[in-house]
Amino acid sequence: MRDAFYEESASSQHAAAESKKYMVFHVTGIICIVAAAIHAFFSITFVPAIIGEAEDTLTLVLSLVQWFAPFLLLVGGWLLAWWWKKRYNVSYDYVFVEDELRISKVFNGKKRKFLVKLTADSILKLGLCDNDSYERTISGREKSVCRMTPNKTPSEGKMFIYVVNSGAIDKTVYVLECREQLLGHLVQAAGRNKLELK
Repeated sequence: MRDAFYEESASSQHAAAESKKYMVFHVTGIICIVAAAIHAFFSITFVPAIIGEAEDTLTLVLSLVQWFAPFLLLVGGWLLAWWWKKRYNVSYDYVFVEDELRISKVFNGKKRKFLVKLTADSILKLGLCDNDSYERTISGREKSVCRMTPNKTPSEGKMFIYVVNSGAIDKTVYVLECREQLLGHLVQAAGRNKLELK
C-alpha cells in the first residue's frame, strides 16, 4: 500500500443554470409541503363537520375524497419536486487515498452521497474512453456501465476514462471525468498491466 492522496471533482459544465433550476424545484417543494401542512391543520376543524353533515356513506366518502384530494396533490407535488431537483447541479467527487478510489455524488454543492469504493485489487482493467478497448469492454452483457460524470463531453483539461471493477456478483464499468493525475494514481495502484492503451 502506498501513501497517496489525490482529490478532484467532475462538475457540471452548466452549473450556474442548473443551480437556478434546482432552486426552483426546491422552493416549489417547500411551498407544496407548507400548503399541505396548512391543509392538514384545517382538517382538524372541517373533517368532523363533514362527517357530521353526511347523510349517507356515499356522500361521506365523496366529501372526504373532495376534501383530501388537494392534500394528496400537494404531497405528491412535494415528492415530485424533491425527486426532480436531484437531477440538476449534480457533481461527482473522486478521492484517491491509500490505493483506493472513493466516489461520491454531490447535490447542489452541499449534500453528499457516497456511491462506491474501488480498491486496487478489484480493478480489472482501465483506459481511455476514446480508445477501441472501451467499446470492446462495454459490449459484454455481464458488465453494466455507470457514468460517474454529469457531462456528455469532458471539460477542458480533463478526459473520460473507464475502470472495470470486479464486484461480489458481476463486473461494473465506471466512467469517470478526470485529469491525467488521477489516471496515473489508478495505474500505479492497480498495475501497469491493467492499462489498455488501444
